[in-house]
Amino acid sequence: MILQIFAEIKRAAHRAARFVLAVCIATAATAGAIAVSHANSGSELLSAAARGDAAQVKVLLSSGMNIEARDRDGRTALLLATHGNHVEAARLLIAAGADVNARDSISDTPFLYAGAEGRNEILKMALGAGADLASTNRYGGTALIPAAHHGHPETVKILLGTKIEIDHINRLGWTALIEAVILSDGGKVHTEIVKLLVDAGANVNIADRDGVTPLVHARRRGYSDMAAILERAGGK
Repeated sequence: MILQIFAEIKRAAHRAARFVLAVCIATAATAGAIAVSHANSGSELLSAAARGDAAQVKVLLSSGMNIEARDRDGRTALLLATHGNHVEAARLLIAAGADVNARDSISDTPFLYAGAEGRNEILKMALGAGADLASTNRYGGTALIPAAHHGHPETVKILLGTKIEIDHINRLGWTALIEAVILSDGGKVHTEIVKLLVDAGANVNIADRDGVTPLVHARRRGYSDMAAILERAGGK
């Protein structure tokens, strides 16, 4: 009887040991899975791109980190690099296949943001990587419209060198030409942009929703240099 009791105790101890071992193995596996999940989540890549740490971006890309991971605002690593105008980080991401047309929560993409904010080196890379020229921002405007509005003549030149629609009308009822007039101070920068658009064939007589043309807007504001350009181009 005593021997049977000892045998049962021994078997119970073995079962307990096996259970503890199984729990340890499962815990280790779970921890490993969590570590892999964290590594592949892309959070480190997002941070590195946002601060422009190209060396770290390169390391993280080589480790297989998720290149299209998003932050809480839906921004990818490439869009964050574009926000900071971190050209080398953006170059590495685009070379690795980052989507230049990936939208965030407010419909910005790396391409659209580069165009709107004059991130010209990144813009050129985005164009070479398949940027969608017909894509529009939250106002329904192509990259050309905010480039004109924000006063980036070099950006306007780059975009006019593509097949982007020069007379696209956004949800406000404005073309790039109208925005270059009504959202400017009439100074040299926006006057140059008006000339660039006119020389590239922009329709100078597309009016806004109230029927007011670019020339009438320019005259009302006293933008004589702009008005002269528009008059010579047949503005009414």
